[in-house]
Amino acid sequence: MTQYTDLQLDALRELANVGSGTASTALSSMLGRSVDISVPHAYVLPMADAVAEVGDPEADATGVVLGVVGDMGASVLLLFSPSDAAQMCALLGVEAGTEIGDSALMEIGNIMGASYLTALGMMTGMALEPTPPAAATDMLAAIVETVLAERAGAGDIALLLDSQLAVEGSDASVSFLLVPDAGGVDQLLARLGL
Repeated sequence: MTQYTDLQLDALRELANVGSGTASTALSSMLGRSVDISVPHAYVLPMADAVAEVGDPEADATGVVLGVVGDMGASVLLLFSPSDAAQMCALLGVEAGTEIGDSALMEIGNIMGASYLTALGMMTGMALEPTPPAAATDMLAAIVETVLAERAGAGDIALLLDSQLAVEGSDASVSFLLVPDAGGVDQLLARLGL
């Protein structure tokens, strides 16, 4: 397994912190409420362990995924529990589980993902563009495994930069993950001089 130093993992967490802060500001503007972020985690794990790190593999979830193109391939993944999806949709005046509800969650993903990638690009000098979002509701393991398998390529190691964003005055939160392609972590670290 690829090993990273504490300094490298700290640098990745700081990238996630700045990106998540920018994404939370965008979500706050969209919802008209404050959004708090947790201290991000940086995990470099075997694929099987990465799925378990995200949450209960059998729990239902709605995932919004955006591909990332440019200087580094990656995926941005937002994960909503059924109650979080319902609350986020309600804050926007739409019903979860409907076409317009899914569209609202994809727009949240689009705005947050683009904001996160803009901040990441500014910090690293990398050109990073999101692809249009897609949404799926399934078991958490199915959503996460699909994204990780696509990004890991031939490797069995996944990097997760995981942040929790909580909306003020509600129980709504979203898990925000950046999953770079195999080799993407080294690209990010190289841009940071590590």
